[in-house]
Amino acid sequence: MHDTRWEMEMRDYQHRIYRSLITDDKLESFRVVVKETDLLVRAQRPLERETRDLVLKHRVPLERYAEDHPDFVESLTPLSDDHLAPPIVRTMIEASQKAGVGPMAAVAGAVAEYVGRDLLSYSKEVMIENGGDIFISTTFPLTVAIFAGPSPLSGKLGVRIDSPRTPMAVCTSSGSVGHSISFGSSDAVVVISESAALADATATTIGNAVSKKEDVASAIRLAGNIQGVLGVVVILDDQMGVWGTVELVGLG
Repeated sequence: MHDTRWEMEMRDYQHRIYRSLITDDKLESFRVVVKETDLLVRAQRPLERETRDLVLKHRVPLERYAEDHPDFVESLTPLSDDHLAPPIVRTMIEASQKAGVGPMAAVAGAVAEYVGRDLLSYSKEVMIENGGDIFISTTFPLTVAIFAGPSPLSGKLGVRIDSPRTPMAVCTSSGSVGHSISFGSSDAVVVISESAALADATATTIGNAVSKKEDVASAIRLAGNIQGVLGVVVILDDQMGVWGTVELVGLG
């Protein structure tokens, strides 16, 4: 495995702007860090030990696979199915095939989702944020604020998630914020899906397609063609496009 590329794809965790994007007083909050994986978790009770064990459960086979398959880490395009790969790897490959990017574009979302779904055995309310990619399974509605860097729309809008639709994922990519790989210039691409891996990979795809304001409309159309994507918000400067099942709310 090439550590530099892995770290880039796992996001720069030194600037945790996203950590304030969901606020609630119903759940306990705690942080779990295992190497590059840095999770902010909300659950009904502190579950640091259980969460750490779950991160290792999924991260160790992912690391071993990446070490044995350098193309899995390096490729910026989809790879073929590998039915012998660990489940989290197969999920990443499938998501990347749908979104048209390399499998590592789905890593943060996949880790959040796999850990989150397992953590539901310990808490019926779970939210996990992993570098701006959020897995949500709650019995109450909530709003995820949209941070869009230098855009005048940043922090002014949020995406409302109703509990009957969870588990759900809200994943964000940006060409102007953070160190995730993006070939575009969007201030924020927010993707909603039942699959966090797919939402993560799709956010990368849509972000790559936005270099100027005129690209927002075509990027929105692109999102509509990716199976499994429920909604998307694209922001570049003062321009915004929205597609799908997205309930936007104004924030004070």
